[in-house]
Amino acid sequence: MKPTKKRTMATEDLRRIRVVIARGRRWDLIFGVCGVLALMLGMLTFVTLFLDMAITGIPRLDAEFFTSFPSRHAERAGILSAWVGSVLVMVVTAAVAVPLGVGAGIYLEEYARKHWINDVIEINITNLAGVPSIVYGLLALSLFVYGFGFGQSILSAGLTLALLILPVVIVATREAIRAIPQTIREASYALGASKWQTVRDHIVPYSMPGILTGVIIGLARAIGETAPIITIGALTFIAFLPAAPFSADAPFVNFEWLSSPFTVMPIQMFNWTSRPQAAFHANAAAAGFVLVVMTLAMNALAIWLRYRLRKNIKW
Repeated sequence: MKPTKKRTMATEDLRRIRVVIARGRRWDLIFGVCGVLALMLGMLTFVTLFLDMAITGIPRLDAEFFTSFPSRHAERAGILSAWVGSVLVMVVTAAVAVPLGVGAGIYLEEYARKHWINDVIEINITNLAGVPSIVYGLLALSLFVYGFGFGQSILSAGLTLALLILPVVIVATREAIRAIPQTIREASYALGASKWQTVRDHIVPYSMPGILTGVIIGLARAIGETAPIITIGALTFIAFLPAAPFSADAPFVNFEWLSSPFTVMPIQMFNWTSRPQAAFHANAAAAGFVLVVMTLAMNALAIWLRYRLRKNIKW
């Protein structure tokens, strides 16, 4: 083959390569623009709704709004029973979902052997994360309210939301553990550590940022849920607080609040928005603003904890 023909073929191949690269860059640019537009659309929608709610509700926010019970008069109504109920329900939810979810995630990822039963369990856990929340409410109604006799109480609500976020916590725990390099385990075993010592001293501490992120995101989802709470019988109007968890007399811990009737922030908002008066709608906007701020604060806490814990980890 003549040198001239060889040079011509090489030039043609080079031209084709440049065309392919240019086409790839063009599609990268198109995809990047579409992604930015999608992000801007979502953010713009959220910011618009949030600003509208803030403009309507912020003038209603004052100390009396946080320390007053709901009332038939909009100007005297507050969210005291609602935010206290939300806090107590979240305490029960976290106390149940966190240890069970983290423990299940550690077992499935570190101890469970490859077996078809474990594969079925993993598939079901993944699918449960996408089940509508109303299904959990119906399950809790028959199981906790009537089956175990807990009634329409804070305990039933906390257990219901714990079931709701349990798959999220399990999946987040497993993903955080999978991110730990295998060399960490091998180094620990090489030094004579047992399986439990490796998990306790290395795997769990190193995966804690991801675990905490999943836990807080799950709790942030639970605090805004309405359907399962309505299903188990949350009150839409309540003018009293549950019994205090702590007392001045021995044994200093009181569990009567677990069986108390309750309401939560989303239920209170639902009650106010169902009324025709504009003043109640302003109260609902103020409560919604508080709920969004609480949710954003929980997500910000997750980001901060992840950053701090990852900064302190030395591989």
